[in-house]
Amino acid sequence: MPLVRITQQDVRTPEQSRQLADIVQEVMLELFSAPPADRYQIVETLPVGSIIAEDTGLGLERSDGVVILHITQQGRTTEQKQAVYAALSERLAAAGLVRPEDLIVSVVHNDREDWSFGLGRAQFLTGEL
Repeated sequence: MPLVRITQQDVRTPEQSRQLADIVQEVMLELFSAPPADRYQIVETLPVGSIIAEDTGLGLERSDGVVILHITQQGRTTEQKQAVYAALSERLAAAGLVRPEDLIVSVVHNDREDWSFGLGRAQFLTGEL
């Protein structure tokens, strides 16, 4: 169950933001094998000028349409992560939502004991999940 924080600047309509989140979820289901009813996303929209994203010397020209995806997950392989990067870039560009140069993805690993889904319990450890 990936937890995805989608951070963007205020350049998309609410409908476009939802479409972006839906595409991200499709990729999580397909390539990270997330369970179908397992959707945890935070869509954060900031004023233009709030994201400073330089190109790390890669020669990328960023626009105000920059999107940062921060994915917290467990147990995905290097191959799965690389497939996710490619699929997100391709699908978001094909939908006219995010240019490949404007997509930044960070995948972070955590463990089963690092999750509580409510009620003050670690459901992975208690056997509830």
